[in-house]
Amino acid sequence: MRTILRSVALLSLALLPLSLSATAQESSPTEAVRFFYDPPSYEPDPAVRDHFTDPAKSKFDQNDKVSTDGETCFDWVLGLDAQDYDDAVLAKTLKLEEDETGDTATVTATFSLFDGQPDSDREIVWSLKNVGGAWKISDIWSKTNDWKVSTLECQG
Repeated sequence: MRTILRSVALLSLALLPLSLSATAQESSPTEAVRFFYDPPSYEPDPAVRDHFTDPAKSKFDQNDKVSTDGETCFDWVLGLDAQDYDDAVLAKTLKLEEDETGDTATVTATFSLFDGQPDSDREIVWSLKNVGGAWKISDIWSKTNDWKVSTLECQG
């Protein structure tokens, strides 16, 4: 019995680096961004606010203060730069390219919203900061339509 327990303990120790690397991979800048595409989610939602840091978090907090009766500063999915899309086309065309430098990173998402519609191609740049060991999104920039969350005006 001791031999079996010792073998299990040794196996657990041998597998520990694999589990740690899987955790590190999930906390990469790319994985932090992928969260918002699989499936696409509404970034200003307070339920996902812990994925953000300033200046984006402050803009979303400001949005909460001025939003009334369903009116909001952000009425589209920021990571898509759109309200409508085809799930299958998005999944098929989504490419994420990461550039990490120390405690900052960018992840560029390129994709299409619909098949055969060139005006539905998108390029979105996500800026991230490493905060306490976790990658948090600090800004979202649509290169397609030239806006940044950090510079959008949100007034009631």
